[in-house]
Amino acid sequence: MNETPDLERVWLGVAAQIWHRPPGRVERALAALLRSDGLARALLSTPSLLLPWLLASIAVLGAGTVASLATGTALVPLLAPVVAAAGIAYAYGPGVDPAYELTRTLPIGDRMVLLVRVPAVFGTDALLGLAASAASAHAAAVTFGWLVPMAAVSAFALAVATLTRSANTGVAAGLTVWCLAVLSARAVTGHAAAAVARPALLVPYAVLAVVCAAVVLIGTSTPAAPRSGPAKRGWQ
Repeated sequence: MNETPDLERVWLGVAAQIWHRPPGRVERALAALLRSDGLARALLSTPSLLLPWLLASIAVLGAGTVASLATGTALVPLLAPVVAAAGIAYAYGPGVDPAYELTRTLPIGDRMVLLVRVPAVFGTDALLGLAASAASAHAAAVTFGWLVPMAAVSAFALAVATLTRSANTGVAAGLTVWCLAVLSARAVTGHAAAAVARPALLVPYAVLAVVCAAVVLIGTSTPAAPRSGPAKRGWQ
């Protein structure tokens, strides 16, 4: 007679072996700063902060910088919101997060992981965008103008991803909204850069960012509780 395997016990054994990896200096510093060993490890395993993603972001913004220098059009401010939105939408969830199943074993909720990862991803993308903009006088003219739109598009993408439990849907929604904003600005003013350069748009962008941030907080309000087995819910 076959015995039913104790999947929970097996999962606990696997998770214990993987989490047993000794932390490095950076992880120990983050653990002291965040006051949580689990959050420190979750932050260091953020997909959008891993080397392949960072190289891809650098390549996109670098291409935008070259194109800006060649054409005189500030493309970096128009690309940065999309790069950040994709990075933040893919910051957490099954299929895109190498540590997603392991974070299910932490006695913290989705909200805490997102609250740690999202600012880190946004800050990294903002620094990359600023560095790319510094190489072009045309882009530098609107360097800080795209930070608020970037926050709005990123928050929107994350809100959609949170509600639909699909990072791909979040990225598609963020890309669509930003494309519509750029096309609308060009239709009205004749310049695509107006999407980030018009001061009148800062308030609507800020409102969108705040509303979407509230949606994310509500959507990740699941009470924190220790989870010992594989996730049965999550993003696709």
